[in-house]
Amino acid sequence: MPPPNSPAAVVATTVVAEAVDAARAAAPLLAREPLPVRAGRLRAAADALDTHGIEVVALAATETHLGSARLTGELARTTAQLRLFADAVEEGSFLDIAVDHADPRAAPVARPDIRRMMRPIGPVAVFAASNFPLAFSVAGGDTASALAAGCPVVVKAHEGHPRLSDLVGRVLAGALPAGAVTVLHGRAAGRGLVSDPAVRAVGFTGSEAGGRALFDLASGRSDPIPFYGELGSVNPVIVTPAAVASRGASVAAGYVASYTLGLGQFCTKPGLLFLPSGHGLESALVDAVRAVTPGPLLGEWIRVGFDEAAAALAGLDGVRPLVPPTAGSGITAAPALLAMSAARFRAQPAAARECFGPASLIVEYDDPAELLAALATVPGSLTATVHAEPGRDGDLVGALLDAAAERAGRVVFNGWPTGVAVTWAMHHGGPWPATTAPLHTSVGVAAIRRFLRPVAYQDVPAELLPEALRDGNPLGLPRRVDGILDTVAYAG
Repeated sequence: MPPPNSPAAVVATTVVAEAVDAARAAAPLLAREPLPVRAGRLRAAADALDTHGIEVVALAATETHLGSARLTGELARTTAQLRLFADAVEEGSFLDIAVDHADPRAAPVARPDIRRMMRPIGPVAVFAASNFPLAFSVAGGDTASALAAGCPVVVKAHEGHPRLSDLVGRVLAGALPAGAVTVLHGRAAGRGLVSDPAVRAVGFTGSEAGGRALFDLASGRSDPIPFYGELGSVNPVIVTPAAVASRGASVAAGYVASYTLGLGQFCTKPGLLFLPSGHGLESALVDAVRAVTPGPLLGEWIRVGFDEAAAALAGLDGVRPLVPPTAGSGITAAPALLAMSAARFRAQPAAARECFGPASLIVEYDDPAELLAALATVPGSLTATVHAEPGRDGDLVGALLDAAAERAGRVVFNGWPTGVAVTWAMHHGGPWPATTAPLHTSVGVAAIRRFLRPVAYQDVPAELLPEALRDGNPLGLPRRVDGILDTVAYAG
């Protein structure tokens, strides 16, 4: 970050102030818009992105090297999640409306009339990710959920795809009210956003070091604000002896395909594979890894970081390089596969650190007790996967599912964690360092909760209440009235 009085810092401060002022002016307008209008704007944004899809995908491929096929699918996911949030806005349960009528006979004292609903938190800062330049960037899930909540967004673009960020920002600006979405560039602007008094929450996807610094900045403000950061995850995969015996070859092939998908640049990439000692899968794993063609990473900074992390992992005491990491050049990287015993793994916390890119570590355990002890040392993750045979593994399956749920926000059974469905039930979060807020998700409809806050109205005259809280349910929204959940929408 430039010195406080440098020309670059002065420019960044001015740009941030202008963007936040526009968001602050837009905030009350967005909050007051009827839900059908808000939903329509989200659908209009999705339609605009689809209209510019060829241009968006072509520019994204140039800046990120991810390929048009992958990016076309990612654009479809991006527009689909905007439309999903539009559906959720119209459905209305996200407002969590509760109405408790006055009860003069309540004990021990009379109860006043109390009505509660969720309201937009205000302007939101979003930090775009490098590895999903559409679905986790300017028009990604953080932005979509904040807009669905009725909050304007100021996006700090990722330096890996600046022109794409500006293009998507222009497309959104054409479909949304003024100040609803603004795009800024540069680390100084990012820090300025987190510090600006008008910004009420932050969504972040990126490195643990960068996220922790911004989290501390948000927490250290004179008025601390929520910082919803997704920082890093090792996403362990646990395989029981029975699963190895019944389908070991399939597990080996599936694991390699999962951790090398997108050259290991997914936040859900499995970085740890727990196998029983004497598993006999080493040859199959090595052959599968060697069959993966080296390819381009997102940029040279990613390749340099991957080389350093993979070399550090390979240099730990007791690590066996099954497919040794090789230093890349430019942006090209080749996959690596390492192995060590569970005893050595437990003694070296560095073995459980995320290596962003196509490298993974096999941890070999002697018995269930050693496996569970090793799992207890794994840092919080977005996902944890269990491959087991319920009919043959007995009580071990339940113990492993409990251990997985303790360490991660999503538990996958006999499948693979790469790929995140955008649904009502999805949870994409987890204990530190996977996220800074394990109660929340950054994918799926529940992501909207991050950018809302509850307000209760006590004994407010009916004509002054928000329409959603009035008797007769004039908006036809799901509500809990006097303790009874009413999911039947009706007009009074």
